Amino acid sequence: MADRTATSPPTRIQIQYGLASEQGRRPRNEDYAGIWLGTPGQQATQGIVAAVADGVGGSKGGRVAAELAVRSFIDAYYAQPETVGVQHAAASSIDAFNGWLHKMGRTDALLENAACTFTSLILLGRKVHVFHVGDSRAYRLSDSQLTLLTEDHTLKQPDLNHVLFRAVGIEPFVRLDHVAEPLRPHDRFLLCSDGVHGTLGKSRLRDLLLRRSAPEEAAREIVAAALDAGSHDNATAVVIDVIALPAVEHTDLAPAISALPIRDPAPKAGETVDGFRLDGVLSDGRYSRLFKAADTTDGDRPVVVKFPQPTVATEKTYHLAFVREAWVATRIHNPWVGAVIEVPPEHQTCLYSVMPFYEGETLERRLGRKPRLTLREGAGIATRIAKAVAALHRAGIVHRDIKPDNVILESSGGLRLIDLGVVRLPRVEDFPAPDTPGTPSYMAPELLAGQPGDELSDVYALGVTVYRAFTDRYPYGEIEPFSHPRFGKPVPLSRYRPDLPGWLEAMLERAVAADRKERMADAIEFAMELENGLERGESVSPRRVPFYERDPVRFWQIVSAMLALTLLLTNL
Repeated sequence: MADRTATSPPTRIQIQYGLASEQGRRPRNEDYAGIWLGTPGQQATQGIVAAVADGVGGSKGGRVAAELAVRSFIDAYYAQPETVGVQHAAASSIDAFNGWLHKMGRTDALLENAACTFTSLILLGRKVHVFHVGDSRAYRLSDSQLTLLTEDHTLKQPDLNHVLFRAVGIEPFVRLDHVAEPLRPHDRFLLCSDGVHGTLGKSRLRDLLLRRSAPEEAAREIVAAALDAGSHDNATAVVIDVIALPAVEHTDLAPAISALPIRDPAPKAGETVDGFRLDGVLSDGRYSRLFKAADTTDGDRPVVVKFPQPTVATEKTYHLAFVREAWVATRIHNPWVGAVIEVPPEHQTCLYSVMPFYEGETLERRLGRKPRLTLREGAGIATRIAKAVAALHRAGIVHRDIKPDNVILESSGGLRLIDLGVVRLPRVEDFPAPDTPGTPSYMAPELLAGQPGDELSDVYALGVTVYRAFTDRYPYGEIEPFSHPRFGKPVPLSRYRPDLPGWLEAMLERAVAADRKERMADAIEFAMELENGLERGESVSPRRVPFYERDPVRFWQIVSAMLALTLLLTNL
């Protein structure tokens, strides 16, 4: 089952670990294992290091070689500048010790022919790096599948398969294998010496790891099982559980997503794409097609899958949008903001995004149904939308497409602000000018004038959305694409809803003011004004609407008739 998770990641990787080592039937234990978590700063830039080494049997100083290999590697790795990169730092760290051990093994009688195996994991960011030489091993348990990450450097002949041809100290320069793979939450890693894997087969190791006991207990269980099964060697095991991963960096997402092709034509209902069965079309818009789907790799869990509409915008624009959506989802974890489900890169064959299916309806659909929203209902919805927008703004993210179609009212009473594909991100390339995002009737005057948009533009769109929530009308009338509207005064809320209080009309007039300087400073001020207004009670008398505002045509007809009558009487 593919792990498609929408949980909130921390700022750095979180793990649990445990190790166990027993000498078994040998006179001494020549294995050595260690793990170093590092400081928070080291974790962020150089990662967490775990290693196991096994002194080569028949040589003097096997234990010394194994212990020094692990200790010196950890010390030397963290002493390297972070700018040199993981592979170079790890290779140079073990190579320096290898040169010393190779020389001592030929000049020091106490260390004659000293050598050891070496296998290390470095967990950095959202990747695991494996560095290996010899016949210790590294395994990965993911989605209930156990994968061997290393290759034994032993002779292939049946009677000589215990003889190493590569190890630390055997040659003047160590030949170190390196593998780098993406991490997933809940991955479980095992480092072990040949005293474990030489007795316990892959199936038995998988069964022991699948028990999911605490890492320390799991390591002890594995070592005990190896000795009980008749291992004649030292037995060492290190078990590491990945609890949570740090947020994805934009620079990590962009290359992977930009390489994904766009389906042309877009998929249809009934198809299955990468394990997602597309059951029905939820919306078929200008830029994207949304399906209600079932994740067949996870018990038919209901999800929403969004595909780009081919040939409408440039491929670059689509890739920018989907990268933004994925990146924001790793950064913003708020009960009012829609989540995005991570799909492992190796499982994704084309460009799409996956979201949880929120049972309910959009605010747009709710507007088409009677009765109209009451003051308390509408203000509750508006407050939650404002808090969602504020959560984005705190992270330096501007939504740029706030509207009722992008607000889901959940059946459970929750709310989600969705469609994060057109957000403006700090220090990230924006969309090409022809593809400037937004829906005209919700775009502030500065956006229609070609500016990229900021927090005050979102406040404007928030105001229009709330105005529509109460009236099903637009404060400046509906604005058609490619038109050049002139903004005067917005139509007063009371023209359509004279039952609502005057403070609500006043705050919405501020929010949708054509002049940016007259708007609220931010979405939090918008939410606070709503909450403060509600504290005054729903019985606040609505402003008495003058007749000329309620029915201006009738008003001027009456005025004209009166003027005509006055002129007539004057001429008599």
